[in-house]
Amino acid sequence: MTVLVKKIPKHILPLIIISQFAGTSLWFVGNAVLPDLKASLGLSQYAVSQVTSAVMIGFICGTLVFAFFSLADRFSPVKLFFASTLFGAFCNAAVAWWAKDATSLLALRFLTGFFLAGIYPVGMKIAADWFDKRLGKALGFLLGALILGTAFPHLLKNRDFDLPWRTVLYITSLFALIGALLMMVFVGDGPSHIRSGRFKPGAIREIFSSQNWRRSAMGYFGHMWELYTFWGFLPVILELYNHANHANLNIPILSFLIIGAGSISSVSGGYLSQKIGSAKTGSLALLISGICCLASPLFFQLPVNGFIILLFIWGLTVSPDSPQFSTLVAQYAPGHLRGTALTIYNAIGFSISVLSLYLVDRIFHSTGIWGGKNSFVVLGLGALTGLPFMYRLIRRK
Repeated sequence: MTVLVKKIPKHILPLIIISQFAGTSLWFVGNAVLPDLKASLGLSQYAVSQVTSAVMIGFICGTLVFAFFSLADRFSPVKLFFASTLFGAFCNAAVAWWAKDATSLLALRFLTGFFLAGIYPVGMKIAADWFDKRLGKALGFLLGALILGTAFPHLLKNRDFDLPWRTVLYITSLFALIGALLMMVFVGDGPSHIRSGRFKPGAIREIFSSQNWRRSAMGYFGHMWELYTFWGFLPVILELYNHANHANLNIPILSFLIIGAGSISSVSGGYLSQKIGSAKTGSLALLISGICCLASPLFFQLPVNGFIILLFIWGLTVSPDSPQFSTLVAQYAPGHLRGTALTIYNAIGFSISVLSLYLVDRIFHSTGIWGGKNSFVVLGLGALTGLPFMYRLIRRK
C-alpha cells in the first residue's frame, strides 16, 4: 500500500519567517528608542529593566490567558496570529500618541507584550502544523526571524539613519501588519493542525505529566534566564566599554549586528540538529553562552577587537538553543495540546526572564563587588541550572 504525502508548497516557510520577523519587531522597540524616551518622559535609571519587563509581563499574562483557554488549539492559529498582530501594532504605535509619562508608557508596552503572546508562540504552532517532521530545522529559521525582528529597531536607530523615535514606532507597526496579512492570505493553517474543540481545564496538568517534556522545558528555562537580559543590556554593555576604555563604538549598529548574528546560528543549529539531534545542539549552545556569562568581566579588559569578537560569540550562542528546546517541547507534548504546551512554557520562560532582568538591573546599579561589569556573571546560573536536565534527557534518549 502506497501512502501519498502532500508536498508542502515552497513559499510556506519563507512567508512564515517574514511574518514572524515582522511581528516580533514590536518587541524591543522600547529599548531601541530608550534614550529618546528617557529624555522625553523623564524615566528612571532602571528604565532598561522597566521597559523590557513591561513587555515581558504583558507577554506572560497573554500566554497564561492563551494557554488557560487553549486558544491556539481551539481556533485557527493563523486568524489568532492576525488579530494579535493587529492589536499589538496599534498598542506599539499608540506610544507615540498617548505616552506622557512612565506609567502610560509601561502600560502601552504591557499591552504590546500581551498581544505578542498571539504572535511568537502561535507562529511556532503554525510552523509545527506545517513542518511536523522537520520541526528543528523549521524552528531554526523561525527563531532566526524572531532574532532579526528583535534587532531591527536598533538598526532603525543607527546614527547613520537617526530616525525620530516616533517614526521608528510607526515603521515597526506597519511592518508587523504587512507580515500578518502575508500569513493570513498566503499561508493558512497547516495540515497537522488539530482543533481540541473545547476548553480543557486539565490540559496543563496533562502536558506536565511527561518527564521528557519537563526536562526539555528546564533546559529552555535556563536559556531564558540569560537571553533577554543579555539582549536588553547589550547597549549598556557597549556603553560601559566605551566609558571604561575611552572608545567610540557605534552602539546601535553593533547591537543590531550582535543580536542579529543569532539568526545565523539559529538557522545553522537547525541544520546541525538534523545530524546530532535537538537536545545535543541546544545543550552545546547553552554551554558556550554560559561560559561567556561567567567570563564576561574579563571582556572589558580586552582591546576593542577582542571585546567585539567575544560579544559576537556570545550573541551567536545565546539564542540557537531556543528553537531546539522548542522542538523538543513540541515533540513531547500531546498532539492535541501542542499549541497550549508551546504557550505555557513560554509563559514560564518569560517569567524567569523578568526575574533575571530585575535582579541583574539591581545588582548592576549596586556599589558592591558584583556591581557594574561583574553583574553579568549572574546570567551563568541559567546554564548551570539547565544543562544537568539536558544531560539526563540526552542519556535517556
